[in-house]
Amino acid sequence: MDGSARYRREPIGTHPPLASPAYASTAKRAPRFAPVRIEQSLSEITGPRPRIAVAPEEADLTRWEGGAAMGERIIVAGRVLDEDNRAIAHALIEIWQANAAGRYRHENDRHDAPLDPHFSGVGRVLTDANGAYRFMTIKPGAYPWGNHHNAWRPQHIHLSVFGPAFATRLVTQMYFPGDPLLALDPIFNSVPDAAARSRLVAAFDLGLTQPGYALGYRFDIVLRGRAATPAVN
Repeated sequence: MDGSARYRREPIGTHPPLASPAYASTAKRAPRFAPVRIEQSLSEITGPRPRIAVAPEEADLTRWEGGAAMGERIIVAGRVLDEDNRAIAHALIEIWQANAAGRYRHENDRHDAPLDPHFSGVGRVLTDANGAYRFMTIKPGAYPWGNHHNAWRPQHIHLSVFGPAFATRLVTQMYFPGDPLLALDPIFNSVPDAAARSRLVAAFDLGLTQPGYALGYRFDIVLRGRAATPAVN
């Protein structure tokens, strides 16, 4: 397989444009001129892969600082795949999210919702040989974000997938099925293609559910190609 096949671009509309008028903060960070596309070199996309130690407890966000987090427990699991449906093993996945009340444990979050003393909002895991990952966490709350009058972010989880080099990183967001705020959210709707947007919505999976304890949601991540998961920041 030659390099052009391995690293072919996604179709137009898969990823959001750099400037999306409804997403107000893009006006401040989008370039004023069209970017110049520079093809990545072999060294940028093949390594070196850093040695990363991830403790098993980092995949469980429901317990922190000696206690149990408040809110609805959920399991988020899936696989990381390439464009040819092959597993991406030993990829580092990081997640971060608001707590059940819709507040991040971050100094810049001024939302007056309560902080949870037993919820950090961050987790890490390495995919296994089959590209699979699994987190136990709390379903995040919606929150106001000031983009426009009465703007609220849908419930979502941020995910970062690291490849074999720093240039190979995908940052995206996972949403929940049936959320009425999705139709109103400028970040979700900044992805032009409807089929690509749908790939940002997790699927409820009864098979993942832990009876009497936590509901399960499946979210597969596809890197590059026609079925690629959109990059959403």
